[in-house]
Amino acid sequence: MSLWFRFVSGACVVWLAVVLSGCTPSGRSQLSEEKEPHFVLGKNRVNAMDFQGAIEAFEQSLEANPHSATAHFELGWLYDEKTSEPAAAIYHYQQYLKLNPNADNADVIKQRIYRCKQQLAADVLPLPSAPAAQQQLERLSEQNRQLQDEAGKWRAYYASQLAAAKTNSTPTPVYRAPQPTVNPTPVQPAQNISTTPAGANAGRPTNPKPAAAVPRTHTVVAGETAMGITRKFGVKLSALQAANPGVNLSRIRAGQVLNLPSS
Repeated sequence: MSLWFRFVSGACVVWLAVVLSGCTPSGRSQLSEEKEPHFVLGKNRVNAMDFQGAIEAFEQSLEANPHSATAHFELGWLYDEKTSEPAAAIYHYQQYLKLNPNADNADVIKQRIYRCKQQLAADVLPLPSAPAAQQQLERLSEQNRQLQDEAGKWRAYYASQLAAAKTNSTPTPVYRAPQPTVNPTPVQPAQNISTTPAGANAGRPTNPKPAAAVPRTHTVVAGETAMGITRKFGVKLSALQAANPGVNLSRIRAGQVLNLPSS
């Protein structure tokens, strides 16, 4: 009888020591954590794809049981996979391993923590790869070359406009024919003085048509534009285009000969 009593007493002491040391079977502990009402609500919301609502439920489960490793695991997974918040995922993954260091998926969780740290570092300080940096440098060089070409065209355009303005501002001397000597003897209005023999105008129209205007041409000089040519000769751009069919007036070059309209 005494031996049996000692055996029972020893077993009770061992069981009590196990309970007090927290070494209860992990499966039973996890099962109790998963039965917590907020945890159950969080799992239901995950199944309904309400991930933000699931996060709120698991956070409430941690408030009810701060030592719930499974709640930390669910939160780490949600922040990692569903909301892309690597800092929060790292925290909950680490808490899960701290509360359950012998977890079967410990190696997988450590890999997820490492991946989240890489993502967090990339978000804080993105570093372009060498090929990407080379492509960006080439793109910037090409843009710089294009800007220089545009600047050169605008300088040539303004130089031509300035030259045209100076040319138009210079007064053109007007030739005046010498005035004939006035005959002191006034001619009566009724008199018709003509040196043309009588009958010479018979059969001729009284108002002969003027001779056709001789076409004019202009040789383009360096830096000259179509708009500057129209201003220089006082013609319309549409008329200049009509006089030069098939010519792209926006791409004229030095030495090119253009036909000038009569007006």
